[in-house]
Amino acid sequence: MEITVVGAGFAGCEAAWAAAQRGVGVRLYEQKPVKHSPAHKYAGFAEPVCSNSFKAMRTGSAAGLLKAEMQRLGSLCVECAYETAVEAGGALAVDRYAFSDLVTERISSHPLIEVVHEEAEHIPEGVCVIATGPLTEGKMAECIHELCGGYLSFYDAAAPIITAESIDMSKAFAAARYGRGGDDYINCPFDKDEYLAFHEALVNAESAPVHGFDRQGDPKVYEGCMPIEILARRGVDSVRYAAMKPVGLTDPHTQRRPYAVVQLRKENREGTLYNIVGFQTNLKFPEQKRVFSMIPGLGNAEFVRYGVMHRNSFIDSPKLLNEDMSLRTRPELFFAGQLTGTEGYMESAAGGIIAGINAARRIRGEQPFIMPRGTMTGELIHYISDESIQDFQPMGANMGLLSSPETRIRDKQQRYEIMAQRALGILDEYLKV
Repeated sequence: MEITVVGAGFAGCEAAWAAAQRGVGVRLYEQKPVKHSPAHKYAGFAEPVCSNSFKAMRTGSAAGLLKAEMQRLGSLCVECAYETAVEAGGALAVDRYAFSDLVTERISSHPLIEVVHEEAEHIPEGVCVIATGPLTEGKMAECIHELCGGYLSFYDAAAPIITAESIDMSKAFAAARYGRGGDDYINCPFDKDEYLAFHEALVNAESAPVHGFDRQGDPKVYEGCMPIEILARRGVDSVRYAAMKPVGLTDPHTQRRPYAVVQLRKENREGTLYNIVGFQTNLKFPEQKRVFSMIPGLGNAEFVRYGVMHRNSFIDSPKLLNEDMSLRTRPELFFAGQLTGTEGYMESAAGGIIAGINAARRIRGEQPFIMPRGTMTGELIHYISDESIQDFQPMGANMGLLSSPETRIRDKQQRYEIMAQRALGILDEYLKV
């Protein structure tokens, strides 16, 4: 018995791992290093392309709850993330290359997984998981387009990365918000005049052209990965209440809260590289250098990677998929990852786990594994397979997917913790059956 998995991103690796851990052989197709997508640069599997953060660790948060559920399901990516974590306050951030290397090693050394470094140009016969990602192109994209009746699309963006030694610490300071996590972030504080000048430069900077998209207007941009310049154009304080919010921080140079702040987060364990948190961008590279060098402490910043913007595509999952991640018209064919409209690294990985489990069950003739409602994973998959959804757009984990406690609880953190514990209780009971 063998299934095929196409794509060794987060979802594909989880799908292959989930099936192999259940005793089913897997043939995993991955086009790297023979061919790279426009956004991927590294040869390893499960390459983090944008941020190196997998968001909050706290169970009483959407991201933390999702990872806790994934751990109960035997997630490979969550395990590897904790083993390659870098300091990031309350977030789970990773050394992106160490993480990718570890996932690659675990997948490649599994006795039931055969890795084929080759571009899959057609949908394989038999039980198969398609996890080719949001940048699927070429003949495979044509096959999926024909099978699914077209794509929906939006644009995603990545933030710049700079060297630690080029940061001027006489202007910046190390601290995490509200003292959580010690000195995990470097903070670049603005006074009001500095902020207004920076905002003016940002909104007037020149963006790079976007190719191959909607010729009738501007590209759709996913709100969760909004380019900083687009957000800034919504109003003078728009970024000051988002990526540049100063709450929970005190500038040791002035003993006051800054008017605005840019945070830098470690990219690797050695702390030699930092990314500019929340600064996804599509500005031209010289404009990034000019405008972002206005950030206090980054006057002489050395950019090792500029921000980029790229197209993400996804199928109209509510019209196409069952809750076991299989295609309604071809139940032996499963889809997983951002291609299904789940937005985020861990969300993609979670879908891969469920697709892998169900692919293994199908080839064995077993009943499908349907994640229970009331869990974060279950509600997310229900959302992308709900036929009543109109104007489908990507969805990431969020507490709004879960119902609130019957008793009203004003404190949001307490309320979310109760909701999370309820979700984990539901999953634990379901896994006992």
